[in-house]
Amino acid sequence: MSTILELRNKRANLWEQTKSFLEDHRGENGLVAADAVGTYDKMVADVQALGAEIERMENQMQLDAQLNQPTSQPIRSDVKPIGGNVKPTATETYNKAFWQMVRGDFTPEVRNVLSVGTDSKGGYTVPDEFERQLVQALEETNIFRQMAHVIKTSSGTHAIPIASDSGTASWIDEGGTISDSDPAFSQTTLKAFKMGTLVKVSNELLNDSAFDIAAYIAERIGKRFANAEENAFFNGTGESNTPETPSQPTGILTSLSGDVTTDAYTSIDFDDVFTLYYKLGEPYRRNATFVCNESIMLKLMTLKDGESQYVWKPSLEIGKPDTILGRPIRTSQYMPALAGTTADKNKKVLLFGDFSYYWIADRASRTLQRLNELYAVNDQVGFIGTQRVDGKLILADAVKCLKMANS
Repeated sequence: MSTILELRNKRANLWEQTKSFLEDHRGENGLVAADAVGTYDKMVADVQALGAEIERMENQMQLDAQLNQPTSQPIRSDVKPIGGNVKPTATETYNKAFWQMVRGDFTPEVRNVLSVGTDSKGGYTVPDEFERQLVQALEETNIFRQMAHVIKTSSGTHAIPIASDSGTASWIDEGGTISDSDPAFSQTTLKAFKMGTLVKVSNELLNDSAFDIAAYIAERIGKRFANAEENAFFNGTGESNTPETPSQPTGILTSLSGDVTTDAYTSIDFDDVFTLYYKLGEPYRRNATFVCNESIMLKLMTLKDGESQYVWKPSLEIGKPDTILGRPIRTSQYMPALAGTTADKNKKVLLFGDFSYYWIADRASRTLQRLNELYAVNDQVGFIGTQRVDGKLILADAVKCLKMANS
């Protein structure tokens, strides 16, 4: 932890030096000398690199803490037998049989235990403990799951009622009539779109008892799912009516048209960010977060307010993100980047809002299917992981978007 604090202090000091360097090389016309731009960009890149290293160390520290937790409860003499209402896939018997199947044990006893988790395609529902490990991998890699509202559903669709207003109250005389003021309701539906990935493992690793096959598969599948999910939650096209385009969650950028537009497609200034901030309603600003690509972050780091103060502030606290105008800012590789060309026209580059109004629906449990023969010629075994998920912004007012100009 002391190393992380040292890096945070180093990053803060470097940022102050970077700002001072910029001011020292700004001419009377307000422009930075051309020969200083390269040095300044390198200093800013060093600040960003330190931020990325701090994030990696914090994630590692969190993972170490989780792995050091006890894996089972201590044996006690007063433990009562588990009742018959325990979820079948949560039992130790199912967990043991599942990983015996993964390593190639297909005895009748194993098949009998796994029968409670067999799906229609021949795969098996992953054990609850493994699913938590998978979900943990999703949450650690996918920034959207950390901000959004996640629900679980056992059916294919989940209807969400939405109140478009809260009604009104009015003053009345004693004995007067109270007028009706019913709120208006609408409804949106979350479905279950299928995602899958294939992991190949050599038989040597499968037969190596010292190798943690569960952690390996969970990490590989979890990261792949997380990347595909995050991309879809930002850019997904939604339900498709054509066989050429698979149905997927409706991305938040797809749902928004752009609430603030820059004056030119080549730059972002303080007024753009300030306008976006106040374009969002005050109730949503309380829990709002900025989200952008790292290339946009680099530009935001140079912006100043009316008092000539930088609006970007590096975080000095462990686990706390950097801020702009006092609100957290996160980056994602799946947000649009600026290329410095006409291709930047109309790009939606900066989001600001309460992302808990983006709902993610996980349907039932994830499944894992073993492929014995397909890769046998390479002495490998394939594992297909599948999940069903949907996502949608259920309240457009909760998130606002900055769009680059068209000219």
